[in-house]
Amino acid sequence: MKVLFISNDPTIFDPESPLRTRERMRAYADAIGELHIISRGSETKDETDGPLFLHSIKPLPTVLGRTLFLYTFGKRARKLVKELGIEVVSAQDPFEHGAAARRAVSGTNAKLHIQVHTDFLSPYFAKESRKNKARVRIADSVLPQATGVRVVSERIKKSLVERYGDRIPEPVVIPIAAAVPAPENAPPPKFSFKFSLLAVSRLEKEKCIGDLIRAVATLAKTHYPVGLYVVGAGRDRAALSTLASTLGISERVIFLGEQPNVAALFARAQVFVQASSYEGYGRTYIEAALVGVPMVVTDTGIIGEVFKNGESALVCPVGDVACLTHAIATLIEENAERVRIGGNARRAAEMHLSTMGNVPERIAADLAQLIARV
Repeated sequence: MKVLFISNDPTIFDPESPLRTRERMRAYADAIGELHIISRGSETKDETDGPLFLHSIKPLPTVLGRTLFLYTFGKRARKLVKELGIEVVSAQDPFEHGAAARRAVSGTNAKLHIQVHTDFLSPYFAKESRKNKARVRIADSVLPQATGVRVVSERIKKSLVERYGDRIPEPVVIPIAAAVPAPENAPPPKFSFKFSLLAVSRLEKEKCIGDLIRAVATLAKTHYPVGLYVVGAGRDRAALSTLASTLGISERVIFLGEQPNVAALFARAQVFVQASSYEGYGRTYIEAALVGVPMVVTDTGIIGEVFKNGESALVCPVGDVACLTHAIATLIEENAERVRIGGNARRAAEMHLSTMGNVPERIAADLAQLIARV
């Protein structure tokens, strides 16, 4: 089987990326037979890794070049479809990359497959920016033309079915494969607070790290010995640092940047915190739970599906800083509750992983079914 992914993740070209994207895609390629991936990169080149074929395209450093980049994607993908006999073109989002995939299969025998990793029908997604509103409109156009749709959570499947009904194929739920553990010889930073909170995410608007900083500021006023460690990078880094300074808690908010051994950091934290306005899946929930660290999170991604409020996590509505503050305070004050929530979270994560099966093989089987459809 010959498959082409149109990707929005350039870490595929970095074998040493802490996200282990290359390893995950190689596993997909082994299961599929021949997997080609197009994504933006630092240079335009082709690379081969066994059955995995990588096609990097460097955007032109001009406004027009960036504007036409997805057109270039579609054109390059269409050429590969015709030259190599690609049978399925799968876009890793239903937005710009989905539109490029649609262009690539037009007038060919290749099937269009769309992956949905983001809960784009969450009301918070469209409210975030005009760009996201436009992306919802693109998805409305692309998804009904797909032969197959894969989603990463039941939450996303439900939202798609409610919006599109029988205008799209029934979405297939295949979660994101579990992360490959980082090498144990990568020593993590030490935590200096008596009660350490850990957040792991991109520092972007939708992750709402500011809500966690505000919660810590409130807790600090009541003299809780709490500090927040933030792992990740992103465009909001400077604004978040300014917020912590404005609230007078700069010394309690520690930005660690990207870290290679997140599992060890989870093991050192007292609570994992996440305040996202939307998530597609939320792999960090699984990673935290497997270590047994209790979670205070917002109701996104697989929360509610895998982890239940009051049982295996303390869950708050999106944007509810008072709820986040109260939940964290509860876990500070009640050691038995921390142990109970953390233990239940670990069991829930282990149960979830036991039902996932072999994700690369499931993806390959799903794509193979598309080829057989008339």
